Amino acid sequence: MNNDDIRIGVLIPIGKAQWDGADPRDLIGFAARAERLGFDSLWVNDGITESRIEALTMLAAAASVTERVTLGTAALMPVLRRPVQAAQTLASIDLLSQGRLTLTVGAGFPGRFGKPMYAASEVPWEKRFARLDETVTLWRQLWHKPENKAFHGELLHFEDLPTMTAPFRKDGPPIWLAGITPTALSRTGRMYDGWLPYPPDPADYKAALADLQRAAEAHGRAHDAVTPALFASVLIEDDPAARRRTLERFAVSNYGLPLDEVRKIQAVAAGSADEVVARLAEYTAGGARHLVLRLGTTGLKEINEQLDRVADLLPRLR
Repeated sequence: MNNDDIRIGVLIPIGKAQWDGADPRDLIGFAARAERLGFDSLWVNDGITESRIEALTMLAAAASVTERVTLGTAALMPVLRRPVQAAQTLASIDLLSQGRLTLTVGAGFPGRFGKPMYAASEVPWEKRFARLDETVTLWRQLWHKPENKAFHGELLHFEDLPTMTAPFRKDGPPIWLAGITPTALSRTGRMYDGWLPYPPDPADYKAALADLQRAAEAHGRAHDAVTPALFASVLIEDDPAARRRTLERFAVSNYGLPLDEVRKIQAVAAGSADEVVARLAEYTAGGARHLVLRLGTTGLKEINEQLDRVADLLPRLR
């Protein structure tokens, strides 16, 4: 692949920590505006432990005001939804958007970032990765082989599955996996269509992608069968002191962690326009071909300003 293949997406700020004080319906306008500015994709994250617009509701709304952009989850937590009903919702969004849906799924972080969601959903934390993979396998069966009425995995069992809403695309929406552990790389290589990690070190990204591609080949798939993407927080701000203040506020508001802790676990590209381009270029040089950017500030006015600044960089990022 060459640089012409690189796609750039942006996260819709559905968490109240980011749009608080504004009319949340303005998020629909944000989605339409991002498409007009030339972004290739729009993404939402998922959760129930803090105030937010529900992820799939937001994508359905965005589908109605856009025509071109991919609509994605970064990442969807299937554990929060009953698997059969979720398959119908996802197929419906893909159908209504005429095949623009891409799903990244995850099983959740340990500790306070993941376990409370399982407790609220009345789903055991144990065997969460097996449950995630089985849910994806079930979805694909419902979409691709509706004549198969039974499904029996290690954790999920159905004897009489209903006829499912067919997605727009015959093969259904692509399904990506978040995660960079050796186990996650092996699972991605075995059964997923894309990979959306967020490593703070570009060298780790490059090494992990090589491992993933070897895993895909080991499972009889093509070397490039998996789309390599990257999730990163981005802030364009020339003044170092202002940049630090903004990122600190963003980190605490969205993650409940100080900035230095967030930088240890997540890719962050911050600085002048040139510095942001250079930082993201380290990841594309390592193989990333779809950048999913979270705008690293709070307040819808400030987020829209950052959207404009990043949009100005799209030709350079590609």
